[in-house]
Amino acid sequence: MKISKTLAICAFAFSVALVGTSAQAAKVKWKMHSAWGSQVPHLGWEAVRFAEDIGKLSDGQFTVKFFEPGALIPANEGFDATSKGSVDMAWSTAGYDVGKYPALAYFTAVPFGPTLGEYMAWMWHHGGAEIRDRIYEKHNIKTMHCLAIGPETSGWFKNEITDLEQLRGLKMRFFGLGARVMQKLGVSTQLLAGGDIFPALEKGVIDATEFSMPAMDIKYGFYQIAKNNYFPGWHQQVSIG
Repeated sequence: MKISKTLAICAFAFSVALVGTSAQAAKVKWKMHSAWGSQVPHLGWEAVRFAEDIGKLSDGQFTVKFFEPGALIPANEGFDATSKGSVDMAWSTAGYDVGKYPALAYFTAVPFGPTLGEYMAWMWHHGGAEIRDRIYEKHNIKTMHCLAIGPETSGWFKNEITDLEQLRGLKMRFFGLGARVMQKLGVSTQLLAGGDIFPALEKGVIDATEFSMPAMDIKYGFYQIAKNNYFPGWHQQVSIG
């Protein structure tokens, strides 16, 4: 069976470079960069399981080796590395690529909705996937959705927040379209990889952060420095990839 050359991101995500092969060809071995560590609940766990399942389903003919963030490339650089062929696959999210195409923010999460069913209906039946593919195909990348997660937290803050004025002037790690809302409220936002957030909080580079669901946030230890948490997150009620 011939597989035409392409690249794929499983947007929560994995990006894959497919090379020509056949049923009689030698075993295929790919390296997969992950934006999240193997011990991170859901996002990291699923990446490891994905790699393992590929080997099992192919009876060892196609194997994928999981690489921790930073082992091959920095955590959030899956787009460029996959496009250039520096890595075979990258488990990441479209939301990390908004610096290249702002519209890609819509393919991870939208503030205040929609529900998961509504989101996937748009993606699969009303043109969402086609728009996404047109963007990525310009860079020899083909995207595929792999998973979805529920509501994230609104953020972890060093100080209690009781009114909007307290947000003005804060430095905060924030993701996607929600960052633009926070900027309107006077917050200085920046996008950091998960593993870079705790050191930034510790050193005072940022005053607050959001990242993901509580189980994942706890794994990163944000609560040790930013002890005030607000849930659920208005900015990512459902996140897909």
